[in-house]
Amino acid sequence: MESLFTSLLPQYTPKQLSSASAVVAPPSLSISLLSTAIHVHSVKPLATVTCLSASAVHATVENERAGSRIPKRSEIRLGLPSKGRMAVDTLDLLKDCQLHVKQVNPRQYVAEIPQLSNLEVWFQRPKDIVRKLLSGDLDLGFVGLDTVTEHGQGNEDLIIVHDALEYGDCHLSLAIPQLGLFENVNSMKDLVEMPQWTKENPLRVATGFTYLGHRFFREHGFKHVMFSTADGALEAAPAMGIADAILDLVSSGTTLKENNLKEIEDGTVLESQGVFVASRRSLIQRAGVLDITHEILERLEAHLRAVGQFTVVANMRGSSAEEVAARVLSQPSLFGLQGPTVSPVFCKREGKVVADYYAVVICVPKKALYESVKQLRSIGGSGVLVSPLTYIFDEESPRWPKLLGGLGL
Repeated sequence: MESLFTSLLPQYTPKQLSSASAVVAPPSLSISLLSTAIHVHSVKPLATVTCLSASAVHATVENERAGSRIPKRSEIRLGLPSKGRMAVDTLDLLKDCQLHVKQVNPRQYVAEIPQLSNLEVWFQRPKDIVRKLLSGDLDLGFVGLDTVTEHGQGNEDLIIVHDALEYGDCHLSLAIPQLGLFENVNSMKDLVEMPQWTKENPLRVATGFTYLGHRFFREHGFKHVMFSTADGALEAAPAMGIADAILDLVSSGTTLKENNLKEIEDGTVLESQGVFVASRRSLIQRAGVLDITHEILERLEAHLRAVGQFTVVANMRGSSAEEVAARVLSQPSLFGLQGPTVSPVFCKREGKVVADYYAVVICVPKKALYESVKQLRSIGGSGVLVSPLTYIFDEESPRWPKLLGGLGL
């Protein structure tokens, strides 16, 4: 029972739970659920947890609000995923932004980024990054949107600084067996209208996303559902008779098909990818967090905007910069970000400095690269040089004003 309590209430230790006279839910859980019994099921035994004393819950929430100051420390802490694809992709993204995570010992959970002073990097499980952002033990973090949503549960102290880091793409989706009872079920409407689901015989769903699962089924008016909490290899649950359906993250869908499962057409709960998240309290109260956040955000946006973009440079003869620019702008693929840059190319002829050529510089996306080169050559371009872009810095990071506005700064 102690392990069950610990999994449900992660910020309380087993010792604290065993000595408590009443079970008090953390403030991130919806209080509206506390007045009734909450049934929590694992793949093996079935257990029931009853949350008692609504007045005790209210008092705890108010006490935590009153003591909302962050823990005292001078260093700033950034949480990164410790294992898996998300961990590798996050480190690669930071490296592309010239932020190199330096880990002296690969078995240690702490590291640094030399380019960012007074910053500690802590490698943690994604869900623990979210929990420690809420507890004040971390200030910033990189995780998947699915993890933030499931374990943050709408807590206003979590702020998504950048919501589209372009890695870790997946979606949280409901999947059911292809044949048998569900052969003709293809939508949530079909599923809801099945007469089999009753209070005594609810739809059994295996998932690691019980918060999002409850919300999703409630939005679809599905009353009789029971969640089995499980991690990993959920695709086997229906075949083993442990569950009727699964709610899990899907990338390509290949694993579902290989296990004779299908996604329901309107059964996507959440589209997810990597996000950069911060603690509101840390941004406002801890010295230096806002500055480091600004720098990381600028590097991220500049790099991500440059991905797939190329600089194209060509020399063109012309009577003036304006005449050359007019020729360039007559072509549909040569507009660049804001228009071409045209500048004279000087050379020395018969002792005089003259400008017979003009250099044209444009930025083009990868998919239009060859077409752009063809169009430049068709209007007299020669000596065409192509190089990939690393960064595109705007006058101001587009997400920065929005962040400041959300903080009331």
